[in-house]
Amino acid sequence: MSINAVDITLMGRSYSIACPAGQEKALRLVAHNIEQQLTQLKGRTNSLSREDLLVMAALNIGHELLTEKQKNQDYMQQMDQRILLLQSTLEQALVERSDRAD
Repeated sequence: MSINAVDITLMGRSYSIACPAGQEKALRLVAHNIEQQLTQLKGRTNSLSREDLLVMAALNIGHELLTEKQKNQDYMQQMDQRILLLQSTLEQALVERSDRAD
């Protein structure tokens, strides 16, 4: 797999980031979202340093990720329960059908 360098800018600073081929668009989108968060944070808390803003943005993004992972986990549990119910219903229907055929 080849790696490409992608140039992004965050808070006026340019970074060259190694990125797997084909993932450049996703990296740029992530950088854009981070830049938006940083801009919003800076607008709300003008007194924070660049490093403090980056830490706050990282914590916000980490919280969003944790929330989405929890939602995904909850969804997977619901699907597992539905699948088990469906399996049970099908097994019961097959047993009933078998009993009627005898």
